[in-house]
Amino acid sequence: MQARMKNPAVHNPEALNAILALVKSLKQGGVPERTLELVHLRTSQINGCAFCLDLGLREARKLGETDERLFMVSAWRESPHFNEAERAALAYAEYATRLSDRSDPVPDDIWKEVAKCYEEPALAQLVMYVAMINMFNRVNVSTRQVPGTGW
Repeated sequence: MQARMKNPAVHNPEALNAILALVKSLKQGGVPERTLELVHLRTSQINGCAFCLDLGLREARKLGETDERLFMVSAWRESPHFNEAERAALAYAEYATRLSDRSDPVPDDIWKEVAKCYEEPALAQLVMYVAMINMFNRVNVSTRQVPGTGW
């Protein structure tokens, strides 16, 4: 596979700096960074973003995530390896990523479960993080960024 172009962010240093600042700010808050990486992986699986999956796996391992849990992200509902808050975050990420799949994209029961697990500032962090990962996925998939090549 060959990229269609360099990562678009490198063509606009101002945007790249803003993106890096956004990433940094969204990794600081009430949602554990390991949970955010699980959400990153699940969102990227849904969107078929190999570049983000490669990056997410590397980051999750740096944070001490186990291969056992990483292998189970795609089947998190059937796996005993995730706690209640992680499950709520993964469910929210799936619904917020698949917006066009249903008339009520993020149903009240999904929202209530994630809101039960996270205080509003952390919930805001999670909402914005999922949106950011979806943006990354769309940029990287449409430009066919090659896994393992970095920015």
